[in-house]
Amino acid sequence: MEDNIKGERIAKRLSRAGLCSRREAERLIADGRVTVDGIKISTPATLVTDQTVITVDGKRVIEPEQSRLWRYHKPRGLLSTNSDPKKRPTVFDHLPQSLPRVMLVGRLDLNSEGLLLLTNDGTLARKLELPATGWVRRYRVRAYGPLDEARLETLAEGLTIDGVKYGSIQAQLDKRQGDNSWLTVSLQEGKNREIRRVMEHLGLQVNRLIRIAYGPFQLGELDRDTVREVPARVLTEQTGAEAPNKRRLRSKRPSINKKTAETGRGKTRPNRTKYADRRR
Repeated sequence: MEDNIKGERIAKRLSRAGLCSRREAERLIADGRVTVDGIKISTPATLVTDQTVITVDGKRVIEPEQSRLWRYHKPRGLLSTNSDPKKRPTVFDHLPQSLPRVMLVGRLDLNSEGLLLLTNDGTLARKLELPATGWVRRYRVRAYGPLDEARLETLAEGLTIDGVKYGSIQAQLDKRQGDNSWLTVSLQEGKNREIRRVMEHLGLQVNRLIRIAYGPFQLGELDRDTVREVPARVLTEQTGAEAPNKRRLRSKRPSINKKTAETGRGKTRPNRTKYADRRR
């Protein structure tokens, strides 16, 4: 973390404020929409401190928004992107309207479903996406075709497919249903379509893929297409992120994306090691 005396990069500050991602901040700066102490800046490497006056489109950025995290049960048929040139439905089209601006922690492809984490903090999102966290991403997978359990076990050693290296994958056969097999698959990476490509390499066709856990956060009994905020205490315990306070921020995000989102607060009971719905 940058020394507070030296300051932090403006792109990071705007991201922490929940206004945009760092990449979007770079575009805002390149477009001349950001000023620091009244001076229009041209580089995202500009350093700022708590005393710096920052404006975007002439509106002052008062203070960074505190980190928040939500769980979302993504249905099949939604893209994990802000917008789609082909006008296909996206995750952001389905989120409630009253949230601050949020971004995805990782992605699920169009035909995958299950747990997606959302956050208003771009720095936190990047941190949780890195394999360095050691967090396991767990999936329930239904695959069609003849299953060789011995080959399944070799996935733990990692493999290379068409020049792409995949790390250790733990895959366990849960049950067979005719020509289909249900597996529990765990990994720490998350490369594009990794599970589908690995299963295809084994001669299997994935016809259902459900993420059930991302590190300590679980899908649990969260209803499909529903968002629920992770309690502040759990967020701090599990990620080290600063919990949100009760102050209402006056900063508003610039017009980069059309949709923003929010959710009502469901009452859940947090667990110090795992977090999931515990409905009776």
